Amino acid sequence: MKAIEITVRGRVQGVFFRASTRDKALAAGVSGWCKNQSDSSVFIHAEGSEQALDNFMAWCHKGPMMAIVTELTSKAVEAEGFSSFEIRR
Repeated sequence: MKAIEITVRGRVQGVFFRASTRDKALAAGVSGWCKNQSDSSVFIHAEGSEQALDNFMAWCHKGPMMAIVTELTSKAVEAEGFSSFEIRR
C-alpha cells in the first residue's frame, strides 16, 4: 500500500470539496482523511494502491463542479493503515 499527502489550492473551500473528496476516495478504494487548512487550501492524506491513488489524484486536479483548482502539490509518505476515509475539522 502506498500513501501520499496532497495540498489543493484555489477555490476549494465552500464548494463541497471535502465531501466530494471523501465520496471519490471511497469509490476509488482510497482511505485516509482530508481537512480544510487556515490558508484556504485542502490537505489530503490518501492511502491505496498505485492505480487507485493515480485515479484519485487525477480527480483532485479538477475537484467538484464548483471548485477551481489552481495548484496541487503531493509527496509520498508512509502509510498509516487507515481503513476508511474521513473528513477532519
